[in-house]
Amino acid sequence: MINYDSIKHVRGESQFVDDFIPFEKILYGYVFYSPIAHGLIRSLDISEALNMEGVRYIFTYKDIPGQNQVGGIIQDEELFAENKVEFVGQPIALVVAENFLVAKRASRKIKIELEELKPVFDPREAYQIGSLIMPPRVFSIGNIDQAWSQCDYIVEGQVESGGQEHLYLETQGSIAFPVENDCIKIYSSTQNPTHVQRIAARVLGTSMNKIEVDVLRLGGGFGGKEDQATHWAVMAALAAKKLNTAVKIILPRQEDMRLTGKRHPYSSDFKIGLDKNGKIIAYEVTFYQNAGAAADLSPAILERTLFHTTNTYYIPNVKATAFSCKTNLPPNTAFRGFGGPQAMFVIESALFKASRVTGIDYHELQKINLLKENDEFPYGQKAKNCRAKICYETLEKKFELEKVKSQIIAFNRQNKFIKKAYSIMPICFGISFTSTFLNQASALVHIYTDGSVGVSTAAVEMGQGVNAKLLEITSKMFSISPSKIKIESTNTTRAANTSPTAASKAADLNGFAVMEACEIIIKRLKKFSAQLLNITDENKIEIKNEYVYVHNQKTELNWNELIQKAYLNRISLSAQAHHATPDVYFDREKSKGQPFAYHVYGTALIEVTVDCLRGTYKIDSVKVVHDLGDSIHPVVDLGQVEGGIAQGIGWMTVEEVIYNENGKLITDALSTYKVPDIYFAPDKIEVHFLEDSPNPFGPFKSKAVGEPPFMYGIGSYFAILKAMLEFKPDMEIKFHAPMTNERVLMSLYKNIKEKVSNHFMNAGKI
Repeated sequence: MINYDSIKHVRGESQFVDDFIPFEKILYGYVFYSPIAHGLIRSLDISEALNMEGVRYIFTYKDIPGQNQVGGIIQDEELFAENKVEFVGQPIALVVAENFLVAKRASRKIKIELEELKPVFDPREAYQIGSLIMPPRVFSIGNIDQAWSQCDYIVEGQVESGGQEHLYLETQGSIAFPVENDCIKIYSSTQNPTHVQRIAARVLGTSMNKIEVDVLRLGGGFGGKEDQATHWAVMAALAAKKLNTAVKIILPRQEDMRLTGKRHPYSSDFKIGLDKNGKIIAYEVTFYQNAGAAADLSPAILERTLFHTTNTYYIPNVKATAFSCKTNLPPNTAFRGFGGPQAMFVIESALFKASRVTGIDYHELQKINLLKENDEFPYGQKAKNCRAKICYETLEKKFELEKVKSQIIAFNRQNKFIKKAYSIMPICFGISFTSTFLNQASALVHIYTDGSVGVSTAAVEMGQGVNAKLLEITSKMFSISPSKIKIESTNTTRAANTSPTAASKAADLNGFAVMEACEIIIKRLKKFSAQLLNITDENKIEIKNEYVYVHNQKTELNWNELIQKAYLNRISLSAQAHHATPDVYFDREKSKGQPFAYHVYGTALIEVTVDCLRGTYKIDSVKVVHDLGDSIHPVVDLGQVEGGIAQGIGWMTVEEVIYNENGKLITDALSTYKVPDIYFAPDKIEVHFLEDSPNPFGPFKSKAVGEPPFMYGIGSYFAILKAMLEFKPDMEIKFHAPMTNERVLMSLYKNIKEKVSNHFMNAGKI
């Protein structure tokens, strides 16, 4: 199988927003943003900047013809700040000039007077003062209050998980230009074309049919362009409308990192109760989500955290409470896993600490509590086609866990300062948008008279290979060569009212829509073929390998001839289909329902080596048994699993988002923000797709792949922690991610400052 997009990427032939220059005249925008985290705007003077040569216009909230509001779930975010700023990087004005450098220089001439207010950056502090995005949410099952009396062990703790920069290769960007009938066309690097269309119409004070959004592909998204791409597209549209010319806004890397939100940091408290055999009886957890200064997608992300409270374990008594806390950081946003990883890290931390108290091995506790068929999740859905146990046991056998254990024990006996350890990370991740209405998609399929095919859907290609999958689906449906098929750009005039490409649902939703559209055309072609061949029963007609077959016998009628004859006989060669995921629902008042079409299961074995003198470590290997159903495109799926693992490990280890005491991002460049590179990557990643595990709820019995593998990376944290405990068994454990080299060192040598100071004092005396 070939992923044609990858070939174009390697050759440098793929086009992105910044490559489009189809205009004789184009202007460039640069954003002037707040230098402080919280304050009142007392005055704004743009006169000097506006008078600079080459500057065409400077936009503020006063220039907006519609609503100055880009909030989606909750309308609490201004496009341009009016009277108050709430984070460093909040847009205040847009400078539009003849070139980018002039626009940037002019922004420095804008004078602003601000009255600073006390900012809040910690979610617990925000909670204490009642600074919340929305009322708290609670998921529960069983009777948590009565359950504690049944527990032989009760363990409590606190968990901190950090943010994460999306670091997509293509930064945020958009081009907008006017077209006839007072319309605007936007090329946007967005995962959510309809959201861009809707918000642009709102800000411009016009109807959605006056806004056309087109997306060819993204140079990465990871959730960072689901909601936050909208701002820059709308600014470009506003400028294009006012100035009646094309306007481009491309964020430089540093501004992209400063102005955009990250993965949500969480601060969490847990209480877990077990019986003497290690069975979890009760689990109570409170999540404090750091939403940043506006809602963005935080309410939906918080909800998915609650959905994944118990990961892949069955717990009969659960109470999970979640607070979305408003702070003075850039609004945090969607990121691969969408709140699920934060919840899974907490339950794994609870199990790890419980193992220390009970004396039962951490991984034995995992096995004891794995989900079984028909076990109930805290939100009311029951586990169906549950593969938690088979993935775990397959991993133990296939990757010879007992041998791994013995080798690690032998190594650690022979090495005093360098220690090895392993960890196992089982996962269970629900597939569907938890807002039921989003589980819909449409497809438009054309067969042209030469036999070639064009396919339009709502799916946005952002490197995850969805176009390769849609191409493969179309090829299978028509039984024609993939070379005859073109997947068109995602365009709001061809596919209206689209759901975002997110939640690992793009291939499922759009794949089913493509199948249904193809099936409409196939039925027409079979009926017409039966007429051509004088066959009374059209059900005996098949199209295989670009020929028409009757009773499994190949005829002389090939695909191209069939299409040409069908056209001449006025048979429609186009079809549009709409697909909605069946049997999904969720009652938010009761916090119960069946929100997911199915779940993805899997288990990872992670091995690490830690240098306990230096605090450095190496991820030796990651071995995975992953539940993928029947893969549509194994090459694409393997790449997604490997990429997800690397990104998950990065979140747990080296990727640390740091703001200073004033709310300014100091990890705003690749010199200060560390990501896994080729030297950090595991020496070996081995992925085994679980065999004989078809999924009846996916196209061609496949399963979604985008987000679930990210969670395997959580296991790297606990593998490092286990290696540290091999060196220092009495080490105080604090569950605080990421586990950077510095954190490893400072955990192993808690009083290192005092020891170093004493060492140099003694050395001085000598």
